[in-house]
Formats: sequence, C-alpha cells, structure tokens
Amino acid sequence: MKLRHDPSLPTLTPDVPEDEAFSDPVAAVARLRELYDSATHFLCSRFADTVREGRPTSRFRAYYPEIRVTTTSFAKSDSRLSFGHVAVPGTYSTTITRPDLFQHYLEQQIDLLMKNHGIDVTIGASETPMPVHFAVANDASVTVPQEGVMDFPLRDVFDVPDLSTTNDDIVNGFGFSNPDGSGALAPFTAQRVDYSLARLSHYTATQAEHFQNHVLFTNYQFYVEEFEAYARKALADPDSGYTSFVGPGNVEITDPLASMQPPAKLPQMPTYHLKRKGAKGITLVNIGVGPSNAKTATDHIAVLRPHAWLMVGHCAGLRNSQSLGDFVLAHAYLREDHVLDDDLPVWVPIPALAEIQIALEEAVASVTMLEGYDLKRIMRTGTVATIDNRNWELRDQSGPVQRLSQSRAIALDMESATIAANGFRFRVPYGTLLCVSDKPLHGELKLPGMATDFYKTQVTRHLLIGISAMEKLRDMPLERIHSRKLRSFEETAFL
Repeated sequence: MKLRHDPSLPTLTPDVPEDEAFSDPVAAVARLRELYDSATHFLCSRFADTVREGRPTSRFRAYYPEIRVTTTSFAKSDSRLSFGHVAVPGTYSTTITRPDLFQHYLEQQIDLLMKNHGIDVTIGASETPMPVHFAVANDASVTVPQEGVMDFPLRDVFDVPDLSTTNDDIVNGFGFSNPDGSGALAPFTAQRVDYSLARLSHYTATQAEHFQNHVLFTNYQFYVEEFEAYARKALADPDSGYTSFVGPGNVEITDPLASMQPPAKLPQMPTYHLKRKGAKGITLVNIGVGPSNAKTATDHIAVLRPHAWLMVGHCAGLRNSQSLGDFVLAHAYLREDHVLDDDLPVWVPIPALAEIQIALEEAVASVTMLEGYDLKRIMRTGTVATIDNRNWELRDQSGPVQRLSQSRAIALDMESATIAANGFRFRVPYGTLLCVSDKPLHGELKLPGMATDFYKTQVTRHLLIGISAMEKLRDMPLERIHSRKLRSFEETAFL
C-alpha cells in the first residue's frame, strides 16, 4: 500500500502494477480484472472497517483500470467494419469497470484494434477514482448508507459518484476528449457504466449478468405471460439451445415445470431473460406506458452493448383501411415524445436499418404463413408517430391530426420513436413492429370488450414474430447488424 500525501488528510491507495503493454487481448483483459479486483477489494475492506470502527484517520482511494492506445499512421483499416478502428492517429483511452461482466466484449474490441492497427494496448490504473458505492455494488452483504446516517460525511473518507464523469458527452457530442487530452476509446466511461448497472438492478430487479444481447421491449403485461409460456416450451426442448429462464428477483429456472415465485413487489420495469450460451438469448422488458420509461430503460441497457433491440407493443392505427390486429413495421418516426430533444434534436433523421427490417418482415411472413402481396393485408410499412400525451384525443384534434396526416403516419404510440432514437444515439441497432389495438380517429377506441378479444388472438402471434426476428438476427455476423449508418464523423473504436 502506498501513501499519497494530501495537505489535509493522507490518502491510502492499493498497490498496483506499473502500466504494461499487451499484444494478447486475453492477457490484457486479465490484467484489467486484476486491477479492478484489487481496487474493489481495497475499498470494500476499508469501508467495512470504517462502518465497524468509525471515522478513520486517512482517506481511502482506488482507481478504475484503463485501456490506452496510440496510433501513428493514417493507413486505412478495413472500412467495411463500423467499429474496431480509429479514424486518425493519436492517443485514445477509456476507463473500465466490471471486466468480468464485459470480458468477451473487451477481448473482441481489443483484438480488433490490435489487428486493424498493428499495435499493442497499454493497461494500467487510470486517474479516475472509483466511488465506494460502485465498488461495493457486487457485495450483497454491504450497503452504503445515505448521507447523514454515519457520524461523519462519507465523502470525507471515500470518493462518491461524480457527475462530471457520469454523462453521455461521448455519444452525444463531437470533439470530445478526456481530461488528459486523449480521445475517447469507448462510448461510455466506467462511472457512466457503473451508474447504469446500478439503475438496471433497481428498475428491472434482475442483475446485469442475466441480460441477453437481443432485447425486446413491450408495453403490456400480456406479452410477459406469453414470453414465459414460450420460455418453458423452449426449456422443455433440448434442441432449442436455451438454457434457463430468469425473472424479477433473479429467480432462475432450468426445469420448464419449476415454479417462479415473483418478488412481493414487482419493479417498475419487470424484465425476463431467456438465456442462451454466450448471451445469445432474448431479454424481454415490460417498460410500461410512456416515453420517459422508454428512455430510462434504453439509457441503461445501452451500456451492455446489446446487438439489437426491438419494440413489440400496441399502437393506434391511423388509417381506415387498417383492422384491429394488423401489424405496423416502422420505417420512419415522427418524434413528439420530447424526452430526447436535448440529446438528439428532432431534426435528426432516424433511418430504418435494412437488416432489422428484413428480419422483421421475414418473421411476420413465417409466423402468419403469408408472403408477397398477401402480406400487405395484415402489415403496413410506414411512419410511426410517438407522442407524450396518452389522452391526446381529448384535446383539439385539428393540430395533431394535421401533423399526423402531413407526416403520412400510419400508427401512433408512446414509446417506439424514443426506443429507436436512443438506439440511433447509442449505436444500438433498433426496429419496431407494432400491433393495432384501436383506431381512435375512426371511432374504435380501446375499450374492455374489444381489448379482451384482441389480446386473446393476437398477442401470442405478435410475440412469436418478435422472437423469430431476434433469432434471425442472432445468426447474422455482428458486423452486418451494426450498420455504418449509426456511426458519425468522429467515432469511438469500441462498439
């Protein structure tokens, strides 16, 4: 242990190895794990001592590990890839958290950098302190008390979360650089990732380890019930490739007949995971109703770097030619959700991604047994409008209806554009397939009697389409799904 002098209070930090260059991605990630484990063990043990013994005579500080690379050539790398390389020579770095959770991702991204630029990566301790709250997050026996509970301010002894390193400046901005002048190597800082991992546990009541790379969002509990039924059938089939099913409270079953006792109080966004080796399964998140929930969920799931996320929910059909139960495949979005206006202006187009669109259309065809021109009877492709007022019908309709008509919108909901826009912002492939549950402009409001029949006949089929689309995407190479459409002029090398 070494002593770093401070005019007011001495600061103790753990001993760490000197910075070291690595040419093997596996060895590089192993060093990241060593540094991270050393930091968290140090902070957890010192925190436990402090709770037990009272205020210490020293401050305690540990630092996140860091990846750093330097390139010196303008030689072009494989331009077919949308990630795995830097655009211009320079020094790039990123802080890292939970290398155990992100091991495969880190090894993959580091390997691409090494191959594309012919360089080593340097692994060492960063200059970013690790907040004690995040260090103890993986120890269920330890809880950081709220300010005022202890007889001294916690921040006098430990580092606490810092909003200056917990933000979306990298993904939102242009010309971002780290405090030391290095460019951003990854889209999120370690503190930003830790913040979201904590929020995910709170909102979904499942740990980040259970999340799969293919995420379905829905806005109704009916889809959850069908997802569980599908999961149990998959577990009963030894050839399905699915290994377990996880629900809120981290309840995990491998036996399709096993009981899943939910927690006494469900979280705000109940989440379920049909797991497969290599995180190639499917996660379903019931985000409920509204763009705020949609943004909250995607803000935090984005740090897990999923391969794709899709919205499969209900919508209002805006055309008289539509029928209840018809499908809507979004190829454009009218954004009146307002929750992302400060992060992604409404003038930014949200393009349809070909691979996602094809997977969804093929899934509709395979589940409904319709194809070609016949498919048009039950599915429309067009603009989906997303608004932030569920009861917009009760206001003067002339303004909203005119905008909807001018946009050529064929459906309206409260979540889809938010999920797509955040996918665009975070470079996560996205798509939307909705099911018409009411037609408010044509006198068919969502009433109990109508809804019951609709739910019985359409929810199962709709969910199966979403699952089928995800399974098609799962079999695609990662570089095909992660379109260059999602990358800006200045991008991080890491996906």
